[in-house]
Amino acid sequence: MALLVLLRHGESQWNRENRFTGWVDVPLTEKGIAEARAAGERLRDVHFDRIYTSLLQRATETLRLVLDATGQSGIVATRDAALNERHYGDLQGLNKADTAAKFGAEQVHLWRRSYAIPPPGGESLADTAARAIPFYENHIEPDLKAGRNVLVAAHGNSLRAIVMHIEQLSREQVLELNLATGVPIVYEMDGDARSIGKKILTG
Repeated sequence: MALLVLLRHGESQWNRENRFTGWVDVPLTEKGIAEARAAGERLRDVHFDRIYTSLLQRATETLRLVLDATGQSGIVATRDAALNERHYGDLQGLNKADTAAKFGAEQVHLWRRSYAIPPPGGESLADTAARAIPFYENHIEPDLKAGRNVLVAAHGNSLRAIVMHIEQLSREQVLELNLATGVPIVYEMDGDARSIGKKILTG
């Protein structure tokens, strides 16, 4: 058996400001730093063999804080853009409420919550899944099948795609899935990298 921990980064500055962030490299807030440290405390008893993260500092800094808290700061992370947040294109940097006022709430809801409709110049959730799931299958699943414990510190949409794959969620189900910042999701995985148990470590 192996453990897979999925962790959305702590609160970022643009999370706090209710902006579309995407690939813009914004830092954690003080709350986000505290969330990351708290996640590390909850994972203190887990030894990680492999760790993965995106290229964006809100995820890499969350990971650093978690590893510091668990006493495992010597592990070298694999960083890859496949785990980056969904790219929001022309919406990046815009306040979500202002965007709804400009384009209409129904249109913005389609961009945010449909599976296959991308915002202008950006990615749909389907596009994000098309890079995140193959990365998971090619890199993370082999670790799990080998019995290695894995930590993935990434983003709401890249992790939603991975959860969809692990739990075999439908497109409709994944659209209802929301991952809280700084809250570890722990899967117990069998020798075929299939989930046989799940815990959400809320405190």
